[in-house]
Amino acid sequence: MEQPEDMASLSEFDSLAGSIPATKVEITVSCSSDARKSSTTHSIPTLCANSLWITSLRRNRTFVSTYTTLTRRALIYPNTIGAFSLNSRTGKPMPAVSNGSGLWMESLRTTGLEASGGVPGKKCGTVILSAEELSNCRDVATMQFCANKLDKKDFFGKSDPFLVFYRSNEDGTFTICHKTEVMKNTLNPVWQTFSIPVRALCNGDYDRTIKVEVYDWDRDGSHDFIGEFTTSYRELARGQSQFNIYEVVNPKKKMKKKKYVNSGTVTLLSFAVESECTFLDYIKGGTQINFTVAIDFTASNGNPSQSTSLHYMSPYQLNAYALALTAVGEIIQHYDSDKMFPALGFGAKLPPDGRVSHEFPLNGNQENPSCCGIDGILEAYHHSLRTVQLYGPTNFAPVVTHVARTAAAVQDGSQYSVLLIITDGVISDMAQTKEAIVNAAKLPMSIIIIGVGQAEFDAMVELDGDDVRISSRGKLAERDIVQFVPFRDYVDRTGNHVLSMARLARDVLAEIPDQLVSYMKAQGIRPRPPPAAPEPSPPRSPARTPPASPLHTHI
Repeated sequence: MEQPEDMASLSEFDSLAGSIPATKVEITVSCSSDARKSSTTHSIPTLCANSLWITSLRRNRTFVSTYTTLTRRALIYPNTIGAFSLNSRTGKPMPAVSNGSGLWMESLRTTGLEASGGVPGKKCGTVILSAEELSNCRDVATMQFCANKLDKKDFFGKSDPFLVFYRSNEDGTFTICHKTEVMKNTLNPVWQTFSIPVRALCNGDYDRTIKVEVYDWDRDGSHDFIGEFTTSYRELARGQSQFNIYEVVNPKKKMKKKKYVNSGTVTLLSFAVESECTFLDYIKGGTQINFTVAIDFTASNGNPSQSTSLHYMSPYQLNAYALALTAVGEIIQHYDSDKMFPALGFGAKLPPDGRVSHEFPLNGNQENPSCCGIDGILEAYHHSLRTVQLYGPTNFAPVVTHVARTAAAVQDGSQYSVLLIITDGVISDMAQTKEAIVNAAKLPMSIIIIGVGQAEFDAMVELDGDDVRISSRGKLAERDIVQFVPFRDYVDRTGNHVLSMARLARDVLAEIPDQLVSYMKAQGIRPRPPPAAPEPSPPRSPARTPPASPLHTHI
């Protein structure tokens, strides 16, 4: 799916700095029941917007999802929307049930697209899009609800209730903003506490209507409607009180039955709000990023003296290792005040005795592996290529443990470690690496892995943990701290290395801010206040020029 040229420029913003040169807009996409009916029993309705897969919040036989994008000059992207079914057993996309393309929204309005299902002349539903500019409100609300005497919907058993929260939009429509977990076989559920940004709940408008629907969960997705009620952020902010006990009403039952009162009640048990801390808040408060590089020196990279090697040092251009290092390092170096970066190698035989090492300093200094700036790392990397012998195997655990020791030494929020591993091959010590990552997940640390070359990187994807959180010896990692990207996906065929490396850096560093914030929140560490700006010196009065001394000349 191609993006317009303007979109490419919009997306090239600094992921770490968080500077967004445009307005952030939330796009809501919903698909009608006809498209849902065309999918099979083992399908999950899913949306794809400009290659971004979005899992939907399914509501009966329609499904709704939201995502954010950037806009300027009143143009809203993306320009391609696809609704698909994912096979719930394999996780793979099934034939598209709808496809809308060429979407250009000139203003914040609701737009409908007819879904063709890929068959000319055949309609299978409608994809509806609406957009709203997000406010800058940074508050996060945390709340908990329970219900009492809900309607019984299941023939065998009671009900499996869950709540769906909707934010009202400026045009009078509603957008799903949260769905609770399902409580099985009960008419008196107590749902878990959840947190939601206030801008998602009401977009910062405290009096905007919030609608809550109560459903009985069904395995086939045709959830039974129990009832609904409305409230507002201002009402919820009152906390647990008589004002926050709501009657759940089913409008159809109310019209049919004169003696109908309600279908149960929902009660707010607790409510709290706090300002959301961002990555920049911590950086402004003095948090330093400690950047460490680890480079793969295994023999599978090829002889560095030959042009086919991934380590080949061409006099005309950087190799893949140097390109990846430069792309990421040029951005992340600005968050380290001393610009001194430890640089390690692994998988090589070292002189003079030929011992194999998986944790050797590229600069040859065992006491201090730090290099001055990105240029210093590149110089040490090239020096190592001339002095060590590429060997093997590909072990990650030693360098992960090395950086973890540094991260463990300072856990007060003043420092955060980022390890960049650049590798070409299949990992050899998977079990040990998993254990090292699980142990590191509780530390102020993140790991970036860039895979170069054409090898299969299935093990790296497993370490990434986006789909399944990694574990070791039955213990799950507390956080997802690994981000993996294959370098080959960013090689620009036109030779535009500047743009392709900018995209690589953006995607590689995209998860670091959230990972840093998640660690700080888990440890209860708030950002320190930014240091006060020095008081400006009072303007000096013009210096008084002393009278010139007479010039004496002796003859």
